[in-house]
Parts: sequence; C-alpha cells; structure tokens
Amino acid sequence: MADTLDAKSAHGDDSHEETREDERERVVKSDDEWRSELTPTEFEVTRRGGTEPAFTGEYWDTKTAGHYLCRCCGAELFDSNTKYDSGSGWPSFYQPVARDAVVAQEDRSLGMLRTEILCSACDAHLGHAFPDGPAPTGVRFCMNSASLKLEPSEE
Repeated sequence: MADTLDAKSAHGDDSHEETREDERERVVKSDDEWRSELTPTEFEVTRRGGTEPAFTGEYWDTKTAGHYLCRCCGAELFDSNTKYDSGSGWPSFYQPVARDAVVAQEDRSLGMLRTEILCSACDAHLGHAFPDGPAPTGVRFCMNSASLKLEPSEE
C-alpha cells in the first residue's frame, strides 16, 4: 500500500484535476483579515498549514450528528455520517460531501510525500488524506479540528 495518495485518487477516481474549473465561489482575504477572524491556532493550522496535536482537537472523538464546515469560510466539507474513529486522534472521514468541496494537492513538507487537503472555496489547510480508510472509498481524510466547525443537525 502506498504511503500517500495522489490528488486524483483522493477523490476516488481519475476524473478530478487539481484545477478548479467547477469551483465554488472563491473567498479571498488578506492575512490580516484572516488573523482578525481566527484564533492564533486556527490561523496557524488553516492559513499556514500547521497541525494540531493528536487527541487534543475539539472534534477528534465527537459523535454529534451534523455537517462539518470550513472554519474560515463556512463552506460545507464533510457530513458526520462519513466520520469514523480511525484511532489517529484527529477527526477522520471517508469522503467529503461533494467532489468539489475539497482540493487535494501534493505536500512534500517534513521530508515526506503526502496528499494535503484544502477547502476548495478559500484554500484553508484542512489536513491530509491517506490510502488506509474504510469502504467505500478506502481513503482516510484526516482533518484538523481547528479547520472545522460542526453545525449540529436539528433533530
């Protein structure tokens, strides 16, 4: 099994390109604007590609039903129905809510090759995808809680 996914396989097939032809409405702000809206941790994770320590984030073990939105722009990213306990200490999902919700790109930081996952609307760093997830996709979208905001379902 590979240690990383390529940008195409993170979406489950070969039809996805890294370009954003079918993208959502773009959200573009300066660093100063983002800093004024986010906590220091949220800014470091979402705008600088940081990672929160395992088992410390707000949502790593949350079982609340709802939708996970981008902390920066509010775009819907993941549904709680696709969240599972990966044992990694970060919120993990096996697929985004829609193909165009996230963008996958190569990440060669930290001396390794990984697949970085970004919000397609605002380019917020969300986390990484790995080829060890459950069916039906086989992909683990390992996200930072600091990148997400849970909108609970109204039941």
